[in-house]
Amino acid sequence: MLTGAEMHALVERLYPLCRSITGDGVRATLDIVGEHLALQRHEVPTGTAVLDWTVPQEWNIRDAYVADASGRRVIDFRESNLHVVGYSVPVEATMSLAELRGHLHTLPETPSWVPYRTSYYAPAWGFCLAQDVLDALPDGEYRVKIDSTLAEGSLSYGEHVVPGRVSDEVIVSCHTCHPSLANDNLAGIAVAVALAQALAAEQPHHTYRFLFMPGTIGAITWLARNGERVDRVKHGIVLACAGDRGSLTYKRSRRGDAEIDRVLAHVLKGKPHEIREFSPYGYDERQFCSPGFNLGVGSLTRTPYAGYPEYHTSADNPGFVSPESMEDTLDTLRTAFSVLDRNRRFVNLSPYGEPQLGKRGLYDSLGGRSDAKDAQLAMLWVLSYSDGTATLLDIAERAGLPFDAVDGAARALQAAGLLKE
Repeated sequence: MLTGAEMHALVERLYPLCRSITGDGVRATLDIVGEHLALQRHEVPTGTAVLDWTVPQEWNIRDAYVADASGRRVIDFRESNLHVVGYSVPVEATMSLAELRGHLHTLPETPSWVPYRTSYYAPAWGFCLAQDVLDALPDGEYRVKIDSTLAEGSLSYGEHVVPGRVSDEVIVSCHTCHPSLANDNLAGIAVAVALAQALAAEQPHHTYRFLFMPGTIGAITWLARNGERVDRVKHGIVLACAGDRGSLTYKRSRRGDAEIDRVLAHVLKGKPHEIREFSPYGYDERQFCSPGFNLGVGSLTRTPYAGYPEYHTSADNPGFVSPESMEDTLDTLRTAFSVLDRNRRFVNLSPYGEPQLGKRGLYDSLGGRSDAKDAQLAMLWVLSYSDGTATLLDIAERAGLPFDAVDGAARALQAAGLLKE
């Protein structure tokens, strides 16, 4: 499993690649992820109908710049791929600064930062630059070139499956389309890689499906192509903004009371966090939770999208994310999925009166343990509420006990022949 330092190194390695919703940058990203996980790769051709959408033309870019009269590049794609508006059509022209301004994007409130802009579904072109750089440009003629292609191609995405003991699936989805934005979403990709490695070593109960795909159109494409599998998806997390130094934020599924919602709320207790209700704005949870699918999929971030000044700017660089934050996000997900995998329903096999625990050695086995009182209480709570309808999480929440104590009690009672799943 990747350490925090190794996750950060993966972010740094992926950072220079020019990604978009299609193209060679996405494939190069999947190549690198594929060095850590066995990926099933998919290429969906341009023009393919996917639900109410159509897979667009593939976009690739080789070079782009704005040069002054001396030939000096004043805006240079080679310095940062954020300098070009994503999906810009090819351009080669000479124009005045006044003409050029209509195609330039800056952030006047943070004049040294470069914004991230795209134009996926409308033919356009443009450059992004720091306001400080724009302010220093003199009037005159500028040579403009964007060496890009929009052509028949495909949309690329990858899947990695960690087999479980049952075929019911948990999906972990992270978007692969943003160029040179460390928190959004290279940190999410790195945490997903480490999480998949950790789960594979634990032989989980559920089957875990990791999806590495472009935002919006990628999730829509996956849903359109996996109609027969959707019924197996019982839980899910959209993972993004996983590495900044803010506290964790969980956004509930559209259902609001899905099991994954309850598990994350339980796991996040006792640490700084925020829980938000569902809204149809954000990442791909809005596709998985759309009314026709209505899957139990929530979203986990640290500081949410658009909630920090560096969002969608050149300031979202590898220095903005930390190994410690990525480790904390990873640990939270590992704990949540451990609860999810163990959250079962049981039936009390001795429901008439309280069974004698002492003669079965259940009290004696706890002697000397610092958590003996919690363990004894947990046994009584499990016996009282194991009627086949309450889950262990239901019992833990009602009793105000840690999930691990309730799960441990259930295992001990099951071994003693007092409970069955």
